[in-house]
Amino acid sequence: MLNKIDYCLFLCTFENLKNYKTMKIKYAILFVTLVALTAFTFKINSASFYALKAKTIEGSTFNFADLKGKKVMIVNTASRCGYTGQYEDLEKLYKLYKNQNFVIIGFPANNFGRQEPGSNTEIKEFCTKNYGVSFQMMEKIDVKGDDMNAVYKWLTSKELNGKMDSSVKWNFQKYLIDEKGNLVDVLYSNENPMGDKIVNWVKGK
Repeated sequence: MLNKIDYCLFLCTFENLKNYKTMKIKYAILFVTLVALTAFTFKINSASFYALKAKTIEGSTFNFADLKGKKVMIVNTASRCGYTGQYEDLEKLYKLYKNQNFVIIGFPANNFGRQEPGSNTEIKEFCTKNYGVSFQMMEKIDVKGDDMNAVYKWLTSKELNGKMDSSVKWNFQKYLIDEKGNLVDVLYSNENPMGDKIVNWVKGK
């Protein structure tokens, strides 16, 4: 749908075409103008992945603009989940490919079964002590509901990411973003981080 500004521009273009002698030319230009305005409106409505910001688990600001040129996996984590053991393979995947422009970002969330009840300090200690996590962990957030974090609003809304609508169904759901900041796919909890689907994507196969 065109907004009011686009509609006004469209009408102005139509009025300026009165001097054209043939209807064929008039409607051809009107069609091109309409297509261009629609594309422009969609571009405005879509938001850039690189405009996002978030707080790290240590409390500093993380600018997603720093991720340009890198493949990114974003995963919501929990310390008391049946999938918590995936931390081990996430860390393994990160260590194998971090020098090939690959990044993992973990977002602890307590939205499913209250399986992440700890504070940021407790979560960081748990991840470090039990799994040696060295990839970037963020502060605990909400990945659904009224308080959904801005990063997850982008990930789950086609209006913002330009790719697809989705919802976070459980802990350790994985979103894949390419080197240009485009959402590529969403993989659910049972998708192993070291499985062929993810590894081949990271390797560009």
